Amino acid sequence: MLSQELINNVILAALSTGGDFAEVFVENTYANSIKMLDGKVEDGISGRDFGVGIRIFQNLRSVYVYTNNIEPNNLIRVAKEAASALQGNPTVHDLVLNRVTVENNHPIQLYPKDVSKVRKVELMSLAHNVVSNYDSTISQVEIGLADTEQHILIANSEGLFVEDQRVRTRLMIQAVASKGNEKQSGFYGPGRHAGFEIWDQLDVEHYAREAARTAVTMIHADHAPSGKMPVVIDNEFGGVIFHEACGHGLEATSVAKGTSVFTGKLGQKIASDLVSAVDDGTIPNAWGSLNIDDEGNPTQRNVLIENGILKSYMIDKLNGRRMNMAATGNARRQSYRYAPTSRMTNTFICNGTSTPEEIIANTEYGLYAKYMGGGSVNPATGEFNFAVREGYLIKNGKIDKPVRGATLIGKGFDVLLKIDMVGNNLARGQGMCGSISGSIPADVGQPMIRVSELTVGGREEA
Repeated sequence: MLSQELINNVILAALSTGGDFAEVFVENTYANSIKMLDGKVEDGISGRDFGVGIRIFQNLRSVYVYTNNIEPNNLIRVAKEAASALQGNPTVHDLVLNRVTVENNHPIQLYPKDVSKVRKVELMSLAHNVVSNYDSTISQVEIGLADTEQHILIANSEGLFVEDQRVRTRLMIQAVASKGNEKQSGFYGPGRHAGFEIWDQLDVEHYAREAARTAVTMIHADHAPSGKMPVVIDNEFGGVIFHEACGHGLEATSVAKGTSVFTGKLGQKIASDLVSAVDDGTIPNAWGSLNIDDEGNPTQRNVLIENGILKSYMIDKLNGRRMNMAATGNARRQSYRYAPTSRMTNTFICNGTSTPEEIIANTEYGLYAKYMGGGSVNPATGEFNFAVREGYLIKNGKIDKPVRGATLIGKGFDVLLKIDMVGNNLARGQGMCGSISGSIPADVGQPMIRVSELTVGGREEA
């Protein structure tokens, strides 16, 4: 990476015009991706991304610059140019960088770079064959495999000097079923903060069958009805609603600026008594986990909501200054090209006491959302709109016919208060989360939950 002496000089240059904090982030990432369409490899991309980001604070003001030219003279020049945007009273800094050893909670057994492309394609072909042979209505199968190995170094004017390594692997399975001019899709995207060994531990054929089954089920489904009704949302990726409609509103990125509906509500009731929620970046080998965040702070388990009461936010260093609160190990960024800000890691609603069977049996009529799709949310208001990838009607306490085209419309704040049953089958799903610091890996999750009333968008059959 870079020498400690050079980084020391860069930090001093960054503080030369009166900044009170400076940070250097060095990244060296190897990334590989393979795309297979209908059983044939369409493309394979491998690359290296290397660069340095420099950040400076002066009270609540900040400047961020980055470069991939690591010549010492250039790094010093870039640091001084950034510092020139913050004019103050320069002080003499006696900087001593102390190397910190990171405890690795995410052991890697088989680095993806040590696995041949032939073996990777064989894994993808296995998934392809399961999907393509599932049913005659399957018209297209797309498989993607991606892995990254990221080395980072973080140093700052408080004396921190720390390095870490992150290895992630993910398989993406997309199945499309067709009937006439209509198409429906199913998707599964398992991934871990781990090496290629996970494909000996996870059932790839199961994920492939589920993607195919969803597409085939939905192509034969009736259109979903619309209106207000109870909605049962299953576990795993069902947690995307909490992640998007509530989780982003608990990030200091919006809380510190007063643009979140949850600003100023610490200690207040914001959810049903049945709801407790956590962001935990320490889970071994979980997709969204890290040993340290992108400011060098150890990740931790943050209880966000406990029995309906808002307990904490997710906080980065700069927004922590604005809020006069400590950072929580949630500072994240896509790469050195982005300044870090508060982001989620593995965020989920905790287990309740009801069984999934009890939740369905206690629902006279409603919608069962087995798998969620994409959606959008306004963090300032919590208003959301999410597609249901696989849905069913519930009638007389039993799962009835499949329905397609359903959307869930509401406000995160209202949904939290209307959760009246929480299951005991917590599971997490993997996704990529976008915000002002780029796209990052994040786990979402929950057990099965029931929302007593939610607006469902859809239409009746003509």
